Amino acid sequence: MKEAGYKVAPWVDEMLAAGNKSFYKVEAGVKYSYDPASKTYKPLPGGEAFIVMSNYTDKQIWKNGSCKLYELGDDVLGLQWFTKMGSIGGDVLSGIQTAIDKAEKNYKGLVIANEGPNFSAGANVGMIFMLAIDQEYDELDMAIRMFQNTMMRVRYSAIPVVTAPHGLALGGACELSLHSDKCCPAAETYTGLVELGVGLIPGGGGTKEFVLRASDEMHEDEPETITLKNRFLSIATAKVATSAHEGFGLGVYRKGLDEVVMNQGRRIAEAKKSVIEIYDSGYTTPVQRKDIKVLGQSALGALYSGIHAMKTANYATEHDSVVAKKLAYVMCGGDLSEQTLVSEQYLLDLEREAFLSLCGEKKTLERIQSVLKSGRPIRN
Repeated sequence: MKEAGYKVAPWVDEMLAAGNKSFYKVEAGVKYSYDPASKTYKPLPGGEAFIVMSNYTDKQIWKNGSCKLYELGDDVLGLQWFTKMGSIGGDVLSGIQTAIDKAEKNYKGLVIANEGPNFSAGANVGMIFMLAIDQEYDELDMAIRMFQNTMMRVRYSAIPVVTAPHGLALGGACELSLHSDKCCPAAETYTGLVELGVGLIPGGGGTKEFVLRASDEMHEDEPETITLKNRFLSIATAKVATSAHEGFGLGVYRKGLDEVVMNQGRRIAEAKKSVIEIYDSGYTTPVQRKDIKVLGQSALGALYSGIHAMKTANYATEHDSVVAKKLAYVMCGGDLSEQTLVSEQYLLDLEREAFLSLCGEKKTLERIQSVLKSGRPIRN
């Protein structure tokens, strides 16, 4: 300004003379602005409602190749990762496990969020494709187990875990939301279990969780197959909620528990507040479920006939029906002769087995390859 011939306010010269080089600065995640009256820096009014994890670099306590873990203050940890499209691979899964381990020892809880354009587009399909092409089925089995175990760790940790998704939260990211103690999605969140599009079924606990929720929604005064059919169709048609509010109708978010945040910049602060509220209300580790009602052959026959009708009417391809039948088999608890109560682990094992078998299908691999090359699956 001086070079251009303008006068500068005296307080600016005073600020610079005191060794201050910027009007704003960030310390311990809090943004401050220079106050000419007191000649000191003061926190920006209302700043506590906005948390930017990257501002907490001086509070970073752990990192690996993809993740960083921060202390967000008030005994709450925050985890974010920096992969392409927020994809969830081995590094991210071990990051979630490590973050929960550290939170259980010394903190009240954990917030999981990202600051990129999207929360996450799901599991790393490139890794799945490479392992499947090389027929490394033992490695693939280990990878699916790790994903499932991480989701179950999120559900059955000793501290509350709250996710704050935004943008895309598809596939594996949707499964993470399903297993969290609470979800604080931004209003502009696109979420859903989209694995059927690439010829797979949700393999990280998503299928299991939809069966569990369908079981909890069954009423005595209506056919038991209705809730299961609705959940089955959500996965089989790869439905995506085009807003967080639509996510409630899709059954991803839970009414009365999960909370939509209208201002995307506030979602991490809201998630942190939720962690503290859940902890202070006396959080205890949930008990693993062994009372999930599966319908066996009675529902399997109905779903199979529906799949056959869709294929006959050319609404679904031959391979679509192969994948949908695997999904139906898992969601009905297998080929059981009568209704039975099963455990979560029983359903996870069925889910993993179906996922692995589909990774050996040529047409599934063609779909995954198409997604990796062009960003969209082919209809084969």
